[in-house]
Amino acid sequence: MRTAPAGTRTAPTGGVPTGGVPTGGVPTGGVPIGAGRPEAGPTGPERPEAGPAGAGPAAAEKTEAGATASRRTAATPAAAAGPHPGATGPDPGGAPAAKVYWCENAWLNGTVEPHVVLEATAQGRFGAVRTGVPAPPPGAVVLRGLTLPGLANAHSHAFHRALRGTVQVGSGTFWTWRDTMYRTAALLTPDSYYTLARAVYAEMALAGITCVGEFHYLHHAPGGARYDDPNAMSHALVAAAADAGIRITLLDTAYLAAGIGKDGRGEPPSRQQQRFSDGSAEAWAERAAAFTPQGDHARVGAAVHSVRAVPARELHTVAEWARQRDAPLHVHLSEQVAENEACRGAHGRTPAALLDEHGVLGARTTAVHATHLTPEDIRLLGGSRTGVCMCPTTERDLADGIGPAPALERAGSSLSLGSDSHAVIDLFEEARALELDERLASRTRGHWTAGQLLRAATAGGHTALGRPEAGRLETGAPADFTTVALDSVRTAGPVARLAAETTVFAATSADVRHTVVGGRQVVRDGAHTLLDSVPEALARAVAALRP
Repeated sequence: MRTAPAGTRTAPTGGVPTGGVPTGGVPTGGVPIGAGRPEAGPTGPERPEAGPAGAGPAAAEKTEAGATASRRTAATPAAAAGPHPGATGPDPGGAPAAKVYWCENAWLNGTVEPHVVLEATAQGRFGAVRTGVPAPPPGAVVLRGLTLPGLANAHSHAFHRALRGTVQVGSGTFWTWRDTMYRTAALLTPDSYYTLARAVYAEMALAGITCVGEFHYLHHAPGGARYDDPNAMSHALVAAAADAGIRITLLDTAYLAAGIGKDGRGEPPSRQQQRFSDGSAEAWAERAAAFTPQGDHARVGAAVHSVRAVPARELHTVAEWARQRDAPLHVHLSEQVAENEACRGAHGRTPAALLDEHGVLGARTTAVHATHLTPEDIRLLGGSRTGVCMCPTTERDLADGIGPAPALERAGSSLSLGSDSHAVIDLFEEARALELDERLASRTRGHWTAGQLLRAATAGGHTALGRPEAGRLETGAPADFTTVALDSVRTAGPVARLAAETTVFAATSADVRHTVVGGRQVVRDGAHTLLDSVPEALARAVAALRP
């Protein structure tokens, strides 16, 4: 076995849950974001001559002694930090030195500004944002291209990344795809999920994503046996995000039933679904309440998997759990016509109307997909200010359909974007697909500007994940940002003032050059600073899940 590079963490083994399945003894995310490995010094982005001793990037890149040695256990809750009730632990990156970045171009307040200085404080926030600085200050890190706020991937199922390629063979439906997904889910342990998710989240960092919303329902061992720590899988995901250098909002998902059932009381979970289910919403709430994430990179929200998987009588319990904590609440909504038909048959109303009746809709709620809606559904979502997360690459991969995003936005719903099943991880592709798919459906152009699509990929996604302070290059906001090359074969040519249009309609994740989270560089010159080889890590993690 190849030894993990310094600063990365291999999940140790140990522990046996009820039912005799190894827990994997997953680390609990005690290593702060980006604190694992010394950054590579002045070989990354071009840098001007260093200024006074101690003021240049070399000083900023010093690692904290023993950062990787102090691993917390799940039994030791971190002290609350920051203004958000779900935030815990130290600031991401520990205590990095203040850093200065000089951006050739930056997207500020909806416009492209040349020559911008971003000052990141030792607390990982923007201390100042200055425009009109024609030359890099001494010791500044130079970022060529267009610098954007960090992208927010508002909807992720990390383990679906292992399906890439496999589920593109042949034809089939959403439901046949789901059978393949179940087979992969059955193979995961806390150890292997940590390993896979760390690689997937590192791929996200390489794509400019600084925060992910993980819609997490893989809670228990196969057959439904509880791990010694009932939240072992949640800890695995939080640890994976920390070690990949990004933030995470873990959306603990209630998944209790196999289907709505003729009487609307829910069908018992299938054999494959038993590890998703806590048995009841009250049992779900008890387990979710016991989870305390380690590290300020992690926050916790809730999710209703769907009206298929959470019986109507249980919906209020999940919604109330989120309300009491002022936490984000997500739900798969009307992704399939069959779901709508079953809901109407059992309850005499659409899934959106059922959710509204049980208090699920509202400004903290995000409906994912929202593909097959009636005009009244659209009014319900918009009128309640329920947000909508669109996942165009997954929706087209699964032949789900094209959701009514323009009508939803006009009705009052804010939009965010997610890569969902990770057929690809590229939020620029998600953003342009939102517009281009709608052009095909409507045969008209120009439903959103490039700036509006970038807002969906940045501030819109962060708000959906309970982080309204993020997703903007402003003083006091988290110092999370990414830089896209404007000199690649895809992006070269247009003038700088059109950099937003170039990025949205031509760039891909391969054009991301730098990603910074909490003021600390996680990606430099297209290379991850914490994992030696993300492709190798992905290949090993996926290969380990082949039956």
